Amino acid sequence: MRHGNHNRKFGRERNQRKALLKSLAYSLVMKEKIKTTEPKAKEVRPFVEKLVTLGKSGTIASRRLLETRVGKIAGKKIALTLSPKYKATKGGYTRITKLIQRKSDGAKMAIIEFV
Repeated sequence: MRHGNHNRKFGRERNQRKALLKSLAYSLVMKEKIKTTEPKAKEVRPFVEKLVTLGKSGTIASRRLLETRVGKIAGKKIALTLSPKYKATKGGYTRITKLIQRKSDGAKMAIIEFV
C-alpha cells in the first residue's frame, strides 16, 4: 500500500523525475512564468519555493546549494534578484493559474509564475 507516499511519479524513473523537476525549476527561474501541466506545476512549486527561501540567507553555502540544485545561471539569478525581492515575505512566492485542458490529450494545463 502507498500510505504516506504522496509524491507524483509521472511515469518516470527516479533520475528522470529529478531531471524533470530540475529543468522545470530552471525554466521557471529564468522565464519567471511557464505553461505546463497542472500536476507538474503542483510538484515544482514547493521545490522552487524552498530554493527562494534558501537564497534569502545569502551565504556562500546557500549559493553553492542553489547552483547544484538548478544550475549555475539559475542559482545566481535566485540569489541576486529573486530572493531579495521576497525578503519580507515568508512564503507563497509562486502562483498557479489553471487553464483549459489541452486539446490533443485532454491534460489539465496551468501557468506557474512568481507573484
